[in-house]
Amino acid sequence: MARLRTPLRGLRALSIHRVALISPYALSVFGGVQEQVLAMSRELERRGVSVLVVTPDVSDDADYDTPATVQHFGALASVPANGSRAPLTLSLAASSRARDAVRSFAPDVVHFHEPFAPVLGYRTLTAHEYPSVATFHRGGGGPAYSLTAPLLRRLARGVDVAAAVSLSAATTVRDGAGISARVLFNGFETERFRTFPKERGVPPVIFYVGRLEERKGVATLVGAAIEHQRRSGVPWRVIVAGDGPLRAELERSDASTRAVEFVGAISERDKRQWQRRSDVCVAPSLRGESFGLVVLEAMASESRAVVADIDGYRDAAAGHAVLFTPGDSASLHDAIEEALVPNDAAIAAARAHAETWSMARLVDEYLDLYAQAHVAAGRSR
Repeated sequence: MARLRTPLRGLRALSIHRVALISPYALSVFGGVQEQVLAMSRELERRGVSVLVVTPDVSDDADYDTPATVQHFGALASVPANGSRAPLTLSLAASSRARDAVRSFAPDVVHFHEPFAPVLGYRTLTAHEYPSVATFHRGGGGPAYSLTAPLLRRLARGVDVAAAVSLSAATTVRDGAGISARVLFNGFETERFRTFPKERGVPPVIFYVGRLEERKGVATLVGAAIEHQRRSGVPWRVIVAGDGPLRAELERSDASTRAVEFVGAISERDKRQWQRRSDVCVAPSLRGESFGLVVLEAMASESRAVVADIDGYRDAAAGHAVLFTPGDSASLHDAIEEALVPNDAAIAAARAHAETWSMARLVDEYLDLYAQAHVAAGRSR
């Protein structure tokens, strides 16, 4: 194994100056892991740490909202994963170029997000030339773990310290790869969700943002909107932001009633503005959500959160959201009606709860893990 590039100075004396963040998912496609990487890069840079973000999609020339250096490698591929489609690269040559970029940057720590997702970080992980921290986001094992066990065991040797965003994700990686991960959380920059003025108007705005695919349960929201229009109650303005394989089907299902406005994919800035304009933010996923970051974003935006009663969302909400039965449009309809009843105390309590998940607090935790990774890497060399 290669020599540790940064001298070991002990936990108290250790100072982190350079961090490489590796995202196997392309920043050009909206997703929770990608948002986590960008938010972490901003917070680290704010503290004077130089950050390199490594991500797929060599064709992406967008200007991302971070002072970090962002480098793209490999052609983008859309790969089925966990009931969704993951924006990855499958190029081993790109993985090698990413490793070379990390070497040129010479970080104190390499931080891999979802390190077992193909394939961008594989060469860097197996080279194991720097102290490494891995964050596991995915809950639920399935064939991706059972069919690739030898590869995962090899990759796992490159992980010095592991974290998971939820107990579900920690259990998944423990059972699938034998890695013990410290359970943290998906932090976010809570203050950014109050950048815009809070708006409340008539009709009330009901907002969803995310992929338009079966697992996300958007059909449940469309059904609830159609049902509400048929009941002829106080009108709702239902906004669905995002794109995906079910968009055409969802629009057809609403063609006769036009109860929903499909606005397509939007920027992160537009997302935050819509959340501030919304009375209710809906998270209708059917399954497969290890952590409900979108739930906390709604709370930080001072909107009521209406969420499917699944583990990841229920755990994140901690009693501060209105729950409904997953896949049940009637249950969702009633939950939205309940959430639209004015309740300033509930909104204030939910906002206070969201504040406990701040990115600043999360980065404090990770700086501790970075120091632990130096100790672990030093012992292994």
